[in-house]
Amino acid sequence: MVEFKVVVNDTKKGNSHQVQVSGHHANSLIGKKIGDEVDGIFISLPGYKLQITGGTDKDGFSMRSDLPGMVRRKLLVSDGMCFNAKEKGLRRKKSVRGNTVGQDIVQINMKVVKHGSRSIDQLVKPKQKTEEKGGEKIQEDVDKKSDGAETHKETAEKKDEEQK
Repeated sequence: MVEFKVVVNDTKKGNSHQVQVSGHHANSLIGKKIGDEVDGIFISLPGYKLQITGGTDKDGFSMRSDLPGMVRRKLLVSDGMCFNAKEKGLRRKKSVRGNTVGQDIVQINMKVVKHGSRSIDQLVKPKQKTEEKGGEKIQEDVDKKSDGAETHKETAEKKDEEQK
Protein backbone atom coordinates (compact mmCIF):
# COMPACT_ATOMS: atom_id res chain seq x y z
CA MET A 1 0.00 0.00 0.00
CA VAL A 2 1.30 3.45 -0.94
CA GLU A 3 1.73 6.16 1.67
CA PHE A 4 2.81 9.77 1.11
CA LYS A 5 3.83 12.66 3.33
CA VAL A 6 2.21 15.69 1.73
CA VAL A 7 3.62 19.11 2.63
CA VAL A 8 0.96 21.76 1.96
CA ASN A 9 2.15 25.36 1.69
CA ASP A 10 -0.51 27.91 2.66
CA THR A 11 0.21 30.87 0.37
CA LYS A 12 -1.94 33.31 2.36
CA LYS A 13 -0.30 32.86 5.77
CA GLY A 14 3.06 31.46 4.69
CA ASN A 15 2.67 28.32 6.82
CA SER A 16 3.42 24.74 5.84
CA HIS A 17 1.53 21.72 7.11
CA GLN A 18 2.47 18.05 6.82
CA VAL A 19 -0.32 15.55 6.19
CA GLN A 20 -0.06 11.75 5.97
CA VAL A 21 -2.00 10.33 3.01
CA SER A 22 -2.59 6.60 2.57
CA GLY A 23 -5.07 4.17 1.10
CA HIS A 24 -7.21 5.01 -1.90
CA HIS A 25 -6.49 8.74 -1.54
CA ALA A 26 -2.77 8.04 -2.03
CA ASN A 27 -3.50 5.81 -5.02
CA SER A 28 -5.39 8.69 -6.67
CA LEU A 29 -2.20 10.82 -6.58
CA ILE A 30 -0.15 8.26 -8.52
CA GLY A 31 0.29 9.35 -12.14
CA LYS A 32 -0.12 13.07 -11.40
CA LYS A 33 2.63 15.39 -12.63
CA ILE A 34 4.30 18.50 -11.28
CA GLY A 35 2.01 21.43 -12.08
CA ASP A 36 -1.23 19.39 -11.97
CA GLU A 37 -4.05 20.67 -9.77
CA VAL A 38 -5.54 18.22 -7.27
CA ASP A 39 -8.75 18.43 -5.29
CA GLY A 40 -8.08 18.89 -1.57
CA ILE A 41 -10.45 16.07 -0.60
CA PHE A 42 -7.62 13.59 -1.33
CA ILE A 43 -5.50 15.23 1.40
CA SER A 44 -8.29 15.77 3.97
CA LEU A 45 -8.73 19.42 2.93
CA PRO A 46 -12.25 19.67 1.47
CA GLY A 47 -12.94 22.81 -0.53
CA TYR A 48 -9.27 23.42 -1.38
CA LYS A 49 -7.50 23.18 -4.74
CA LEU A 50 -3.81 22.26 -4.54
CA GLN A 51 -1.03 22.32 -7.12
CA ILE A 52 1.84 19.81 -7.07
CA THR A 53 5.16 21.68 -6.96
CA GLY A 54 7.63 18.83 -6.40
CA GLY A 55 8.68 16.04 -4.10
CA THR A 56 11.35 13.53 -3.17
CA ASP A 57 11.71 9.78 -3.54
CA LYS A 58 12.60 7.15 -0.94
CA ASP A 59 16.34 7.84 -1.31
CA GLY A 60 16.02 11.64 -1.09
CA PHE A 61 16.35 12.50 -4.78
CA SER A 62 14.18 15.44 -5.76
CA MET A 63 11.65 15.54 -8.58
CA ARG A 64 12.45 17.73 -11.57
CA SER A 65 9.68 19.29 -13.64
CA ASP A 66 11.42 19.07 -17.03
CA LEU A 67 12.24 15.33 -16.82
CA PRO A 68 9.24 13.26 -18.03
CA GLY A 69 8.18 10.01 -16.39
CA MET A 70 8.79 8.30 -13.06
CA VAL A 71 12.42 7.34 -13.72
CA ARG A 72 15.59 8.38 -11.93
CA ARG A 73 18.30 9.73 -14.22
CA LYS A 74 21.72 11.34 -13.92
CA LEU A 75 21.62 14.74 -15.58
CA LEU A 76 24.31 17.31 -16.17
CA VAL A 77 22.84 20.29 -14.34
CA SER A 78 24.01 23.85 -13.95
CA ASP A 79 22.90 26.39 -11.37
CA GLY A 80 19.19 26.09 -10.69
CA MET A 81 16.84 23.30 -9.71
CA CYS A 82 18.57 20.50 -7.71
CA PHE A 83 22.02 22.18 -7.72
CA ASN A 84 23.46 25.42 -6.37
CA ALA A 85 26.73 26.30 -8.11
CA LYS A 86 29.39 28.04 -6.02
CA GLU A 87 31.06 29.48 -9.12
CA LYS A 88 29.69 30.83 -12.36
CA GLY A 89 29.53 28.17 -15.10
CA LEU A 90 29.99 25.22 -12.74
CA ARG A 91 28.08 22.08 -13.80
CA ARG A 92 27.66 18.71 -12.12
CA LYS A 93 26.09 15.34 -12.84
CA LYS A 94 23.24 14.80 -10.35
CA SER A 95 20.64 12.07 -9.94
CA VAL A 96 17.10 13.42 -10.16
CA ARG A 97 13.61 11.91 -10.31
CA GLY A 98 11.10 12.51 -13.12
CA ASN A 99 8.06 14.79 -12.87
CA THR A 100 5.43 12.07 -12.37
CA VAL A 101 4.35 10.79 -8.95
CA GLY A 102 4.99 7.06 -8.60
CA GLN A 103 5.22 4.46 -5.86
CA ASP A 104 8.84 5.37 -5.05
CA ILE A 105 7.89 8.92 -4.07
CA VAL A 106 7.73 9.50 -0.31
CA GLN A 107 7.09 13.24 -0.02
CA ILE A 108 4.93 15.43 -2.25
CA ASN A 109 5.10 19.21 -2.03
CA MET A 110 1.94 21.19 -2.83
CA LYS A 111 0.76 24.77 -2.69
CA VAL A 112 -2.75 26.09 -2.17
CA VAL A 113 -4.29 27.53 -5.34
CA LYS A 114 -7.89 27.98 -4.10
CA HIS A 115 -8.74 28.32 -0.42
CA GLY A 116 -11.71 26.61 1.23
CA SER A 117 -14.19 27.94 3.77
CA ARG A 118 -12.32 26.61 6.83
CA SER A 119 -8.65 27.31 7.58
CA ILE A 120 -6.02 24.62 7.13
CA ASP A 121 -5.11 24.91 10.83
CA GLN A 122 -8.58 23.71 11.79
CA LEU A 123 -8.61 20.85 9.28
CA VAL A 124 -5.09 19.56 10.00
CA LYS A 125 -5.33 20.06 13.78
CA PRO A 126 -3.11 17.63 15.69
CA LYS A 127 -5.01 14.77 17.20
CA GLN A 128 -5.62 15.00 20.92
CA LYS A 129 -4.69 12.12 23.15
CA THR A 130 -7.26 11.04 25.68
CA GLU A 131 -6.26 8.99 28.66
CA GLU A 132 -8.49 7.30 31.18
CA LYS A 133 -7.15 7.76 34.68
CA GLY A 134 -9.14 7.26 37.88
CA GLY A 135 -12.48 7.52 36.07
CA GLU A 136 -11.62 10.98 34.67
CA LYS A 137 -10.63 11.83 31.14
CA ILE A 138 -7.57 14.05 30.88
CA GLN A 139 -6.74 15.55 27.49
CA GLU A 140 -3.29 16.50 26.41
CA ASP A 141 -2.57 18.52 23.29
CA VAL A 142 0.25 16.99 21.28
CA ASP A 143 1.75 20.28 20.12
CA LYS A 144 2.10 21.80 23.65
CA LYS A 145 5.69 22.41 24.56
CA SER A 146 7.18 22.65 28.01
CA ASP A 147 7.65 26.44 27.89
CA GLY A 148 6.39 27.05 31.41
CA ALA A 149 3.14 25.17 30.83
CA GLU A 150 2.32 22.25 33.07
CA THR A 151 2.95 18.82 31.71
CA HIS A 152 0.39 16.06 31.70
CA LYS A 153 2.07 14.29 34.64
CA GLU A 154 2.12 17.43 36.78
CA THR A 155 -1.59 18.07 36.21
CA ALA A 156 -2.46 14.47 37.03
CA GLU A 157 -0.37 14.61 40.22
CA LYS A 158 -2.07 17.84 41.35
CA LYS A 159 -5.51 16.32 40.81
CA ASP A 160 -4.51 13.23 42.80
CA GLU A 161 -3.31 15.46 45.70
CA GLU A 162 -6.54 17.47 45.66
CA GLN A 163 -8.62 14.29 45.87
CA LYS A 164 -6.68 13.09 48.96
